[in-house]
Amino acid sequence: MTRSAISHFSKRAIFIALTLALAGCGGRLEGVMKPVGPVNIQGATPVNMLVATTREQSGDPAILFNGERGTGLKTDAVAISIPPDKNRKIGEVQWPKKLPPDPSKSFTTVSVTPLSTERDVKNWLRASSFNKHRVMVFVHGFNNTYEDSVYRFAQIVHDSKTDVVPVLFTWPSRASIFDYNYDKESTNYSRDALEELLTRVSSQPGVTDVTVMAHSMGSWLAVEALRQMAIRQGRVNTKITNVILASPDLDVDVFKSQFMALGPKHPHFTIFVSRDDRALSISRRISGNVDRLGQINPAEEPYRSGLEAAGITVIDLTKLKTGDQLNHGKFAESPEVVRLIGDRLLTGQTVTDSNVGLGEALGAVAIGTTSTIGQVASTAISAPIMIFDGRTRRNYDDQLKRLGNSAGSTLGAVSDTLPR
Repeated sequence: MTRSAISHFSKRAIFIALTLALAGCGGRLEGVMKPVGPVNIQGATPVNMLVATTREQSGDPAILFNGERGTGLKTDAVAISIPPDKNRKIGEVQWPKKLPPDPSKSFTTVSVTPLSTERDVKNWLRASSFNKHRVMVFVHGFNNTYEDSVYRFAQIVHDSKTDVVPVLFTWPSRASIFDYNYDKESTNYSRDALEELLTRVSSQPGVTDVTVMAHSMGSWLAVEALRQMAIRQGRVNTKITNVILASPDLDVDVFKSQFMALGPKHPHFTIFVSRDDRALSISRRISGNVDRLGQINPAEEPYRSGLEAAGITVIDLTKLKTGDQLNHGKFAESPEVVRLIGDRLLTGQTVTDSNVGLGEALGAVAIGTTSTIGQVASTAISAPIMIFDGRTRRNYDDQLKRLGNSAGSTLGAVSDTLPR
């Protein structure tokens, strides 16, 4: 072996070792899907969801599905109990420390009901959408077990306090960082099934609108399923109004091609990005060094003009700090972000459907109101969440022009700090 080859091997070994250290899960308990029955804990909250999967059945009722590829689309009605808010931190999944779990302190599986026929699924959707007419379909990312995806989605639904019918699509992931390529091919394997699920959900008379939210590698799967739907049906179903991509592990060139295939009448897209996302840095290195969509700088070209022309809103979480060492799950771990999802993105309206841009709508949660040049400058430089959408930029520009009448040359310097 040559010296350069040894050097390359050593760097790769160090790289893998660092990745392992960052990705460790700390010996989490397995087998949490075994139902315990009704929970009678004051303050505990139930989350009832439809879970559809292309995974293989494990044969163990405490695990349900493993990371291998199954045949067809299997669905279950799953109920998860969330412990009282006083016993937990918003943005975190409280995993059981022992089995059976303590519902007052940890997430608990209450019931799992197989929905073996299409009629069963329709009946569940009909009953669930009787009072809630909006549906959220969540697609998880790389390195997730079945129970990972179920508990994480339950946390997002509960903490965002959004009034939707929760539907989870979980695809075959082996939950190992060494199986990146297997997981990626599993998304290819699952795109027809996700398209089928989205068609089923959208066809329900009681459903008025659908939001698709995808994380990491699941973003490719979600957008690809929508692309297929547009090709088959001539457009994406009109009930699918919003698409949220969180830390998308998606080649920017591939996304551009997918987005164009959706046609002119497409859902509104919102993308959560973070330039310090370590997981996407790794993905970029093993994917030909092409920019990943979840790691772009939306304030710089060529992205700034292209995103605004496409009407895509970008929420930059780079300055936001959470407990995630990889900076890859900020969208779910930040109380501000999960509340934003509930308060704005899932209220039956698109994020830019009024004269108030999303950046302003965040109010005191993220950016805040401004009345002086000094406050504008401070906000633009130090806000933990930065919003990039055309309406917010135009409204801030108008405000700066009004302030500029009394602030003179200070306006130019401040204006340069705002997203354009």
